[in-house]
Amino acid sequence: MNILMMTNTFTPHVGGVARSIESFTAAYRSKGHQVMVVAPTFENMPADENNVIRIPAIQRFNGSDFSVILPTPGFLSDAIINFQPDIVHVHHPFLIGDTALRIAKQHELPLVFTHHTMYEQYTHYVPGNSTAMKKFIIKLSTSYANLCNLVFAPSASIATILLDRGVVTPIEVVPTGVNLELYEHGNGMGFRSALDIPLTSFVIGHLGRLAPEKNLEFLTMAIAAYLTTDLNARFLVIGSGPSEKIIRSIFKDRNLANRLHIVSRLDHPLLASAYKAMDIFAFASKSETQGMVLTEAMAAGVPVVALNAPGVREVVQDNFNGLLLPTETIHDFSAALRSLALLQKDEFLRFKIAAELTARKFSLENSATKALELYESIRNEEFINRQKEYSAWQAITGMISAEWSLVKNLIEAADAAIHDEKT
Repeated sequence: MNILMMTNTFTPHVGGVARSIESFTAAYRSKGHQVMVVAPTFENMPADENNVIRIPAIQRFNGSDFSVILPTPGFLSDAIINFQPDIVHVHHPFLIGDTALRIAKQHELPLVFTHHTMYEQYTHYVPGNSTAMKKFIIKLSTSYANLCNLVFAPSASIATILLDRGVVTPIEVVPTGVNLELYEHGNGMGFRSALDIPLTSFVIGHLGRLAPEKNLEFLTMAIAAYLTTDLNARFLVIGSGPSEKIIRSIFKDRNLANRLHIVSRLDHPLLASAYKAMDIFAFASKSETQGMVLTEAMAAGVPVVALNAPGVREVVQDNFNGLLLPTETIHDFSAALRSLALLQKDEFLRFKIAAELTARKFSLENSATKALELYESIRNEEFINRQKEYSAWQAITGMISAEWSLVKNLIEAADAAIHDEKT
């Protein structure tokens, strides 16, 4: 089967969507299928990518670490014709999403959409962030889902939310699986030594993109509150992003800077070693559609402390493989960390074993097999041309195009002004 993946984000961008696409692409190829990925350009892209088509983009849009894709170049059409896809699988309803719609319609191909993200949680990256904007974003993503042949929801919680919002396209729960073999091995003690973390320290860890929507200010304050009561504890952060400054600031203000360890993007085998260096994985995001990093941590045998939220509650089972907190308070989160830290060895081992068992249920093998079966079930379908919904979508995207034209004009004007000043 020839599978066309289309996304607004891909390696080397640090984030769950990029890693999900990487994982599924590798799994499909290992099973003998052909995959072509269409993604934006990023700084420090790999030099030797396998069947990845990069298209121009504006880097670090509005202060974020995302790329915003520019109008589609002509060479993409030729590449798609040569590839002859059987399925178009799009991972965002915006930007590249519009291109995916046109490709599926033009080539009469079935369109699959994975609703990776609660997009309304990300409107702070867009000028004019407001309640009205959030409602608009929800309407936009819902309308897009209803133009597709099939929607993948990364968790049951998200499937329920999509149904409540009015998605009528068939929805299947397909989580991003974890490659268990990658996390079974790793040198946690060696990783600690490299960062000068004492081997006997109690290490609370976190991994992911460091951005405001991940609720990292709250998480950092809760962990700092715990560290003030446990001189043996450390905070290990793996990731990069705009929230790194506030994490460092909170620890500095509390005279804890020497117990904070931040490492930017890691790849395997160091990633497995980073997880193995942790005693507990801490997570406070409420914007997730699934807890991908949670299953990775559990595959490494690391219990989780997290807030009860969509995409999280499917993975973390309270008092089994971690602690799931119903309330968002610094006191409760700090107390939960303390309760696990004070467990006897045999009690803590029970949590670690439960974490490993949970990870097996979310294996990449299981997820990839299910996804391929679903592709096969719609392979002979054509793009569903729902004219009413498509007209509504065109009207919405027309509004966005008008706004985008205004932004581009402003950029061009500013650029011209700068050049005038220099001459």
